[in-house]
Parts: sequence; C-alpha cells; structure tokens
Amino acid sequence: MHPFVPVILAGGVGSRLWPLSRALYPKQLIKLAGDGTMLQETLSRLNGLPGQAAPIVVAGNEHRFMVAEQLQQLHDGDDDSAEAEAHAATILLEPVGRNTAPAVAVAALHAKAQASDGDDPILLVLPADHVITDVAAYHTAIGTALERAQAGDLVTFGIRPTHPETGYGYIQQGETLGNDAYRVSRFVEKPDADTAGQLIAGGDHHWNSGMFAFRAGAYLEALKQHAPEILTAAEAATTQAARDLDFVRLDEAAFTACPSESIDYAVMEHTANASVVPVQMGWSDLGSWRAVWEAGCAEGQADANNNVSVGDVISEDSSDCYVRAESRLVATVGVQDLVIVETDDTVMVAPKDRAQDVKKLVQHIKGAGRTETDLHTTVYRPWGSYTTLELSDRYQVKHITVKPGGTLSLQMHHHRAEHWIIVAGTARITRDDEEFLLTENQSTYIPLGTRHRLENPGTVMLEMVEVQSGSYLGEDDIVRFDDKYGREGTNT
Repeated sequence: MHPFVPVILAGGVGSRLWPLSRALYPKQLIKLAGDGTMLQETLSRLNGLPGQAAPIVVAGNEHRFMVAEQLQQLHDGDDDSAEAEAHAATILLEPVGRNTAPAVAVAALHAKAQASDGDDPILLVLPADHVITDVAAYHTAIGTALERAQAGDLVTFGIRPTHPETGYGYIQQGETLGNDAYRVSRFVEKPDADTAGQLIAGGDHHWNSGMFAFRAGAYLEALKQHAPEILTAAEAATTQAARDLDFVRLDEAAFTACPSESIDYAVMEHTANASVVPVQMGWSDLGSWRAVWEAGCAEGQADANNNVSVGDVISEDSSDCYVRAESRLVATVGVQDLVIVETDDTVMVAPKDRAQDVKKLVQHIKGAGRTETDLHTTVYRPWGSYTTLELSDRYQVKHITVKPGGTLSLQMHHHRAEHWIIVAGTARITRDDEEFLLTENQSTYIPLGTRHRLENPGTVMLEMVEVQSGSYLGEDDIVRFDDKYGREGTNT
C-alpha cells in the first residue's frame, strides 16, 4: 500500500442532528456510533493500514481545544508506537467555514511544505462524521484508491447504493480502469425519488461519499486550472499562518476572502482525471436522525418493535422510533415512526420522514435569538468545563470542573461577583495580591472588579460550585490579563 497522509475534515456544525449537535459542540465531536467520538472513530478506522503519516486535521477555531483533547486521548490510548505516531496530528484552524475545497487546499499546501526531498504526498481525505461498519472492505477500497492516486488520478469513493436515496448526490461510473476502479462519467445532483429509482436500476450509479484520494500536487494543479481564486486564497492563508500552541492558525483575512466551494463543484466535475472506487462498507454520513436510527438498526441496537433507544428510555406499544434521553427518563406510549431527542435544556420531536427538516427548525430557533442552537448547558474549555445549573436575572449557579494542571485565565469582571465552594479536589486561588489553597468544603468570595485566577495543582479533578451575582452575567464580561491557552481578548 502506498504511503499517505490522512486529511480529516472536522469542520461544520451538524445542524440536522440538533439538539444533540450544536454549533459549539458539533456531531463530529460527539459519541454517536462506536466507543469514541466520530472524529476519534474516523482516525481509529485507519489503524492497521501501513504507510500512513501523521494526520492533518482541519477544524474550526471555536472547536480547537476539544479537537486537540480528543486527539490526545487517542494518542494516550495507543499501545503501538506506529499508531501513536499516526495520531500525532497537525491541526489547521479555519477562522471561518469555507466548504471542502479550500479546507483540502490548505491541507495539501501544508503536506507539500512538510514533505521531505520535494515529495508529493498522497492525501486520503476523510470527513470526520461518517460511520463505516465493514472496516475490511474500507481498507481494501483505500488500497485501490491509493493505487489510482499514485497514477495521478483524483479519486472519489462511491458507495454502492442499497436503496433509492434522495439525500445524496450520485456518481456514474464509466470505463473500467481495473482493480474495481472506474473513470467518472458524471456527477448527479441529489435526485427526486423517481430519478433516484432510475439511477439505482441502471446499476452504474453510486452515492457520493465525499471521501477522496489524490496527490497533493495533482489537487493543487487542478485548483489552479479550474478554481484559481481558491488556490490563491489558500496559498495566502497558509503562507501567513501562525503557530498558536499546538495549532496552525490560518490567516483570517486571506481565508475569509476565499470562495466557499465543495471539492466536487470546484474540481471533480471539471477534471478529466476523476476516477471512482465503488465500495459497500456499511457507510452512512449520519446526515439526519433517521440515518442515526438506521445505523442503530444495522448495528443490532433495535428492540423487537424496531425502536432504537439511547439512555433512560421506556417504551410501551411504540414502534420504529429513535428515542434518546440525555438527562432524564423519556417514556413513550403508542407512538410510531418518531424521533425524540431529549437534552437537559431541550426536547425535540419529529416524524422520521421529516428528519431532514430539523435544519429548518434550527434556523427558526436561531432567528428567534435563542442560544440553544449554539451551546449546551455544559460548555467545554481547554482547562475543563462548566455546567449552568440555574440562571436568573441577577444570579447564576454553575458546576465547574478543572482538569489536573488546568488553569483558568487571570481575569476580572465589571458586573458580577462570585462565590466559590470547593466540592472535591484542591484549588489554588489568586485574588489580587493573595494566593492560597482551598480544599473540599472550603469556600471563598471574589468581589466585583477583583483580579482572580483558579488553578488545579493536584492530580485529581477539581470540582466546585460557583454562584455569580450581579447586574450582568454574560460570558463576555471577562477581561483577561494572562492566559496559558492564548485566549487574551476573547471569551472562548
């Protein structure tokens, strides 16, 4: 098998899987299928493939610390030194989302710049939010795709369809290239139901998976021919990129100016070198709650009435439902073909055949100025997390956890005071010119306008309850003076 660089596309917000997936905690960072998050599963599926270099992960700036932590968890869990090396990723940060063509362009430029002796590495481009159950078939298809990429092709993976599907684009295969690879004859937009049935009946159309393999140089040359403005912006964003802790931060002005295009629109539909490797490997992009239900059924999670239940769920006389309970008991009686998803701040109910319309619901909620599309009640930070337990006009109660060695920024607030009660672990407190330790069942008070910092100097998780009181309790009432995570001037 030819050496390759995995390029993992971990941007996007996954609004069709709301309320579990949210703008600041999207589906690729959530456990939906398998033992790890979707990002972790995407990388773990590559284990056992020879010749893979350390991956390049392209992610949104607002998700950077969660991505880094999940990659570190994979790295720490690797027993094999080769797998540990393979998970030591470079993380490229997009200041804004610009679709897949620019994301892969900056990854290709980075890969070429890092290659030794002027090598032109093969990239294996994988979205971070797919499910694949037949890993053996997947590895075989990768081997075929790398062969075609070595020969200079721009390769896409086609999924052998199991039913007429209107939610995917299609790829028609043309002349055979040997070893179950074909020249691409054409790309087909998402069809209506009748057209999808006709495509399936022909036997030569496959679902477009959004997975690719090609040489970095071949892709960049194709961009130069067919979408030069994307290449120009990507080159500027990469050339002017800056190192920030464990991240490579793309230049914001240059990347923001880049057109937003998919690889298919920018390159694949125009190049004469496109080929397709068809494969049947238990694939799903989990693009809707119906798809999550179907994946659960395929993995044997359904009960005798074809219900897939996650969490504390009791169903009576219900069938063909997906029910997910995140924080409390969810009970159903006499319902069928529904999606019911409960989180600690939201309940969403929809017919399965309307699951694609959840995206419209998210737009409606966002238009109303609500925050439930962006944040969960638990918000993750590089030092740990906080959970809002109660929020009123003049006070807020939070449960805060700080990882061993974690340090919040040295900061102050103009509009609120804070009371801290240590529940478990040890806290080092900075309060203006004071520094002191607090342990379980001890507390302190941070007056309005006081410079303060919270640290966990111990080896176990620090847990505390914070009570805020004041005229304004927003997260933007933070003035940072010093921060080990480089977040001065921000509230993330």
